[in-house]
Amino acid sequence: MPTQTVSQVVPGERPASQPGSLERGIDILLALSAADRPVTLAQLCRSTGLPKSTAHRLLGVLCGRGLARRVGNAYLPGELLESMAGLVRPRIPGTRAVVLPYLLYVYETTRQTVNLAVPSGLEARYVERLYGHNRVASRSDGLDRAPLHCTAAGKALLAFDPALRREVLGRGSFERLTRRTITGLAALERELAQVRRHGVAYAREEFTEGVACVAAPVFGPDGRIRMAVSVAAPAHTASLARLGISVRGAAQAISAALGT
Repeated sequence: MPTQTVSQVVPGERPASQPGSLERGIDILLALSAADRPVTLAQLCRSTGLPKSTAHRLLGVLCGRGLARRVGNAYLPGELLESMAGLVRPRIPGTRAVVLPYLLYVYETTRQTVNLAVPSGLEARYVERLYGHNRVASRSDGLDRAPLHCTAAGKALLAFDPALRREVLGRGSFERLTRRTITGLAALERELAQVRRHGVAYAREEFTEGVACVAAPVFGPDGRIRMAVSVAAPAHTASLARLGISVRGAAQAISAALGT
């Protein structure tokens, strides 16, 4: 008589084919960390194989714990996950040692706040900041990130990154943060064309009242934009043309140093 094998099931234990919430949450975090752009709920469901309701519920938990965050109708790694994984540092080995002396030089010559920004989803993320004298408080204080469409660093990143530009401009309209914020698609496209033409970007009280800034792109060895150097100053005293010369010179020097 043939022997029948009876599998033992431990009470409360899930079969291996049915991952629990922890495994599903990890799958979502891995998908977010691997993407270089915000990921929509539909994209997450396709990449993880999770039902929409399950993914939506887990994203709510992850966002509440700082491991994910929502930007528009898409998701990015949260601040806690980024800090744990080191996701927001410039992604060229040895970059900080190359860049920091130039940032210090710009600070010494301008005495204004100097920033180094990298793209992070649909935002600019400030990974280095040297605060200047007589600075005006900014919306980015304490957050170290800002929208792309209304900051000089963001415009520099947008102007020279075609894929990022297509994604951002595809939204059609943009949030107004001050009375000077550019909110229309055509106006922003004209602004970005000027940035590409002159190699420098400006934002005059578009993100925060009383703050003006100027930025220039930094390119990696492959010729692609990697980051942007910017200077922020009080709008009523800032000479943006003079600051632009300093910022563009520093960005060009950093690009040359990265290419050697």
